[in-house]
Amino acid sequence: MPAVDTSPYDAIAELYDPWSRSVTEDVGFYVEEARSAGGPVVELGVGTGRIAIPTAAAGIDVIGVDSSRGMLAVCAERARLAGVAKRLDLRVGDLREPPVGERVALVTCPFRSLLHMRDDTDRRRALAAAHELLVAGGRLAFDVFAPSSGDVEETDGRWLEREPGIWERADWDLVTQTLTLSVRGETGEATMALSWLAPHEWHELLEFSGFEVEACYGWFDRTPYSGGEDTVWIARRSS
Repeated sequence: MPAVDTSPYDAIAELYDPWSRSVTEDVGFYVEEARSAGGPVVELGVGTGRIAIPTAAAGIDVIGVDSSRGMLAVCAERARLAGVAKRLDLRVGDLREPPVGERVALVTCPFRSLLHMRDDTDRRRALAAAHELLVAGGRLAFDVFAPSSGDVEETDGRWLEREPGIWERADWDLVTQTLTLSVRGETGEATMALSWLAPHEWHELLEFSGFEVEACYGWFDRTPYSGGEDTVWIARRSS
């Protein structure tokens, strides 16, 4: 596996949890999927363990992969404090080539992590890697978004206080479908690029990568997708 470069998330590893403290709506969804599948579960883009630690607390072993050593260090400490460190196996690696030899019934990629893939070549590599990690009939669960025009108009090019003392700026490029996201706070700052697709494009990529789409939800309450920014996907390995 190629060496993992320094991640922009390293600079905000200590800032990440307070920055994302209000994001809780997805935790129950992924924990429920993990309980249904049993363990171990592979989580790609495990970050500071926002999903993995509650999953481990539910009695499920998690193999967590992330390109940020700083985020993994925070995750390890959080897991230790929560008393679930033995259930987490944290590994530095890339979503396109995760350092995982095990085969599992569930791979997850929460909190829009697949948007870090910049083009279809990288997306196909990441989806192919997830497919390879699954046993026959295993499932991939992930969520992504495509911005609404209203969201772009309200946020484009503006520094907004996401949480007390933590500022976020979104620079949208509708031609390339790329978001340049910047965040800054007392303990660090970083800028990263994310690229989005329309739901039908994700559906096509999943089928190309050997998956059968079981569900596309519009939110984590499992409401079927009928338009909107967010999509939550469940796809089964079909070969």
